[in-house]
Amino acid sequence: MLFTLAAFLVALGLLVTVHEFGHFWVARRMGVRVLRFSVGFGKPIWRRQKHPDATEFVIAAIPLGGYVKMLDEREGQVPAELRDQAFNRKPVGARIAVVAAGPAFNFLLAILVYWMMYVTGVPGVRAIVGEVTPGSPAAHAGFQPQDEILRVGERDAHTWQTAVLALLDAALDRAAVVVEVRGADGVLQERRLDLSREDGLLDRGNLLDHIGLKPWRPELPAVMGKLVPGGAAERAGFRAGDRIISADGVPIANWEAWVDFVQQRPEQRFPVTVERDGQTLTLELRPDRVEIDEGAIGRIGAYPEVPESLGAELRTETRYGPVRALGKAMAKTLDMSLLTLRTLWKMLVGEASVENLSGPISIAQFAGQSASLGLASFLGFLGIVSISLGVLNLLPIPILDGGHLLYYLIELFKGSPVSEQTEILGQRIGIAILLALMTIAIVNDFTRLLQ
Repeated sequence: MLFTLAAFLVALGLLVTVHEFGHFWVARRMGVRVLRFSVGFGKPIWRRQKHPDATEFVIAAIPLGGYVKMLDEREGQVPAELRDQAFNRKPVGARIAVVAAGPAFNFLLAILVYWMMYVTGVPGVRAIVGEVTPGSPAAHAGFQPQDEILRVGERDAHTWQTAVLALLDAALDRAAVVVEVRGADGVLQERRLDLSREDGLLDRGNLLDHIGLKPWRPELPAVMGKLVPGGAAERAGFRAGDRIISADGVPIANWEAWVDFVQQRPEQRFPVTVERDGQTLTLELRPDRVEIDEGAIGRIGAYPEVPESLGAELRTETRYGPVRALGKAMAKTLDMSLLTLRTLWKMLVGEASVENLSGPISIAQFAGQSASLGLASFLGFLGIVSISLGVLNLLPIPILDGGHLLYYLIELFKGSPVSEQTEILGQRIGIAILLALMTIAIVNDFTRLLQ
């Protein structure tokens, strides 16, 4: 939990600092006086100011955001000699530049982290199909076990990560897409995957499950690896390295068979015969009960032991030189930005579930998980969250950057600023929208935690 919290604070602190620095940097270049640069809200826990006329830099107690406070006559009296440095006195073009700079710096950060990913190497898992669900869209398309996905439409998709993103793009379009695969016999073939008539593809859950594809995984021996502290396995006396021979008299052939056996027996006691250090012993196990969408399953809190050589044939790495990596990073940022916008639109029109919204708890979990998987994974997390922050702030919702930009565009056409009453009404509407979105996201977070 401490590791997850640390990863979350590092990620959020970096993203907020970059966003607010965009506003700060452009404001200074436009001749606007910046009074305070704050990372976080609430009571300051650290502050620095070189002299009374300089910008005050603050780290505040509540880390969920930040702000740049500029000299502005709408927020208080401004001495006559400083009015030319007030934000509201600047031409509308300068104000647009200052407000747009925050989201723009988030997109630049995404390009930077994706460039670092591609230069250092992005590990992945080859997109080899394990099982095809009968009657599913994948089955109708003719997918077979051991098909290796190479392209989805016009996109290279040789890893499951890139394949899922490309399939999500097709699902958003509710379109048929041609998937190029290499069959088990090594022959290149095309599968026409029709997603135009499928409902529920954009509901919360695994897109591959909805399509009917399961990744191929090498068979793992039924040997205990890492145990979750306090889990049912540890409480029963299991140790890392224990080989499961049988459970309740049923022989256990591999880890998948062991998982199936356990999941079918929540809160049921049964004997398990294991081999430990060349000796056979019997332990009594009672799996914990866990509720999921399909019902209750058993869980013991144990991971399999994965031999170093096993799965090597599945691993791959994508790496580019510095120049080509920059082009790939820019394309990735554009693709993910458009994907985020399209997903938000589908939620707005009711074609995608709002259960896909994530709040701070889920984001913290993703931060910890990605950081534990290595640098490339954490950089990828930073990239997508930075893009999401940039896109969300550009939405035309009052009190967000996009709402202010909307006011300034109206001012360009109208020839004068929008009225104070309009701004006050817009703020109320914007706060109501944000509170509704935050409530949905936090409810989703707790729902996931309780499942």
